Amino acid sequence: MIEFAIAILVFLGAHVLPAATGLRGVLIERIGRRLYVAAYSLVSLATIAWVIIAAGKAPYMELWPPGATAARVTFLAMIPASLLFAGAVLRPNPLSVSFRGGMTDPQSPGLLALTRHPILWAFSFWAAGHLVANGDVVSVVLFGALAVFSLMGMRRLEKRARQRLSAEDFEAAMAVAGSGLAARLRRAASLRTGLELLAGLLLYGFFLHVHEAVIGVDPLAAF
Repeated sequence: MIEFAIAILVFLGAHVLPAATGLRGVLIERIGRRLYVAAYSLVSLATIAWVIIAAGKAPYMELWPPGATAARVTFLAMIPASLLFAGAVLRPNPLSVSFRGGMTDPQSPGLLALTRHPILWAFSFWAAGHLVANGDVVSVVLFGALAVFSLMGMRRLEKRARQRLSAEDFEAAMAVAGSGLAARLRRAASLRTGLELLAGLLLYGFFLHVHEAVIGVDPLAAF
């Protein structure tokens, strides 16, 4: 349990301290944004891998029984998680987590017209769903921390974007998910968005297929 607690603290510290202490800005100035992002990504992967390994070693202390109803919550939560992730992974998003650089196309923003942080919402659904399904102390701490971290990260990333982008680009990026819901739905609708949502359903099916082999738990056993 001590190793798990240390791993969680290191993971959170690696994501909070660089910006809070000004170290992020210093490193970007010295080594460049691209190299910093690459190094930061490696550190993120290493720390989350450590957290997962440490969680597997920690003792099991049940808070509530992981029954069929809890498993169904995860089963449902993973649908929006998969759709949001697939719908945003190849879309440039200067306001949030993105796997592509550049500005969002305001004429064809896809799901970015509905939410500025689709990937962070995807992680939040994933984490919250798995917290409910497991019901032990380690899972509550792990998935609870990841869910809160994802939700809190939305405002933090927008603050960074305001500092990084020109005023014109920042306002343009914020306006993508602005205006009324009907207008945003019209901007989101396109053939590409439909294909991305289809890819999300396929991703969801893939997770269901490999979950037992990789994690050791069959998500369909609850049905």
